[in-house]
Amino acid sequence: MPDPCDAVPAAAGIGLRFQHHQAVRKTRPAVAWLEVHTENYMGGGPPVRALEAIRGDYPVSLHGVGLSLGSADGLDTRHLERIRDVVHRIQPGLVSEHLSWSVVADTYLADLLPLPMTEEALAVVCRHVEQTQDILQRRILVENPSSYLCYKHSTIPEWDFLAAVARRTGCGILCDVNNIYVSACNHGWNASTYLAALPVHAVGEIHLAGHAVKQIEDGQILRIDDHGSRIAPEVWALYTQALARFGPLPTLVEWDTNLPPLAVLLDEAAHAAVLLERAAEETENALPA
Repeated sequence: MPDPCDAVPAAAGIGLRFQHHQAVRKTRPAVAWLEVHTENYMGGGPPVRALEAIRGDYPVSLHGVGLSLGSADGLDTRHLERIRDVVHRIQPGLVSEHLSWSVVADTYLADLLPLPMTEEALAVVCRHVEQTQDILQRRILVENPSSYLCYKHSTIPEWDFLAAVARRTGCGILCDVNNIYVSACNHGWNASTYLAALPVHAVGEIHLAGHAVKQIEDGQILRIDDHGSRIAPEVWALYTQALARFGPLPTLVEWDTNLPPLAVLLDEAAHAAVLLERAAEETENALPA
C-alpha cells in the first residue's frame, strides 16, 4: 500500500483555516507545510480551488474530524467515499483521523467522544481503520484523543490501545502531545509513560496546540483541548521528550478557536522548528562514526 508521507517534511507546519487562505496565497510564508480539515473541502467550489492553488506551493496534510472510527454502527461509507475524493484531488502527503466516535443512529454529534478501552472497542476500531485504508489505498495516521472522563469498564490503557491499533492494522500514529498532556492531567496519568508506550516506528506526525484551564465546582482543575491559545510550556517540554524518543517528525501547530493573526501561528511554528533542528543535531551526533 503506497505511503507518500515523505512528501511532508520532518519540519514545522501550521493548520490552515479559511481566515488565512488569502494571507497564505498572498505572502507565501516560510512555513514547511500545511494541514487542513478534510471535511471543509468536500463541497468543492472556492475553498477547494484555493486549497489547490496553495497545494502548488506547500505540502498538505488532510486531517479528518468526522469519520468516527469508533462508531459501533459502522462507518458511513458515503462520508468515506467523499474523503477518498478529496484525497484523490489534493494528493496530500499525510491523511489522519481520530481515535474517537461522533456518530450514532445517523446523527452526527459534532464532537470527538471518548471510547471505552475494551477488546470489543479495539476490534471495532481496527475493522474501521482497515476499511478506511482499503478504500483510500493508503496508510492513515490515527490520533490519540484528549479526554475528560474514563469508562469504568475499560480494561486497556489508552496508550496500549493505540499501539494495538497500529500493530493490528499497519496504520500509523499521530501523536498529539497536547492531548497526552491534557488527558494525563485530567486523569492522573503519567505523560512520559504514555509516550514511552507508543511504538517508535508507527509515529508519523506530531500535533501541538494550546489548551484552556478551568476550575470546576469541587475545586479540581480541568484542562480542555480548545486549540485557542499559545502552546503551554509544559507541552513544549513534553514535545522535547517526544522528539528524543521518536526523532524529528512532521510537527503541526493547531489553532482553531480565537484564531490569531497568521504571524502568531508562524511564531509558534518557528519555536517548534528550533526544537526540531536541535533534535536532528542530537540524532546525528548519536550516530556511530
